[in-house]
Amino acid sequence: MRIISGLYKSRKIVAPKTLPVRPTTDMAKESLFNIINNLFYFDDITVLDLFAGTGNISYEFASRGTQNITCVDQDYGCVKFINQTAETFKMPISTIKSDVFKFLEKSNLQANIIFADPPYNFSEEQFAKIPELVFQNNLLLEDGILIIEHSKHTNLSNLNHYDYSKGYGGSVFSFFEIG
Repeated sequence: MRIISGLYKSRKIVAPKTLPVRPTTDMAKESLFNIINNLFYFDDITVLDLFAGTGNISYEFASRGTQNITCVDQDYGCVKFINQTAETFKMPISTIKSDVFKFLEKSNLQANIIFADPPYNFSEEQFAKIPELVFQNNLLLEDGILIIEHSKHTNLSNLNHYDYSKGYGGSVFSFFEIG
């Protein structure tokens, strides 16, 4: 994977093949950040990266100037890799090793952008639980967005707070808002 833009533009980050991950493709990531760039100033936001995996999305935020980034993943190897990478590049990323659903149930950490990249084979109920917990626990700041990455074979348009989706290849980003 590579960082698309910002301070660390074009840097390649190679994750161990043993991590249980499916990183967001560069094409999809670039398209996603074009959307986010039109909505937020990167240096003014707080980001929560759920099912963080390799930290791919968080590195992009950090490279673009975001100073408050929290990654949540239940896999020890993923958390360790994110910590090592963040330290190497001096990125302002903190990690929490936790089951994402348990984290969402107990957290009071609010963010402007909550990005979730759960396994594509999640059931409809598992996908639905993400926005349910985010909005139930008021984890989004005013004018914030929840973005869930999923397969093109999954449709989240029937969920509460759904706003719109954008597809890129086999990946789709669904956007959710408070209003």
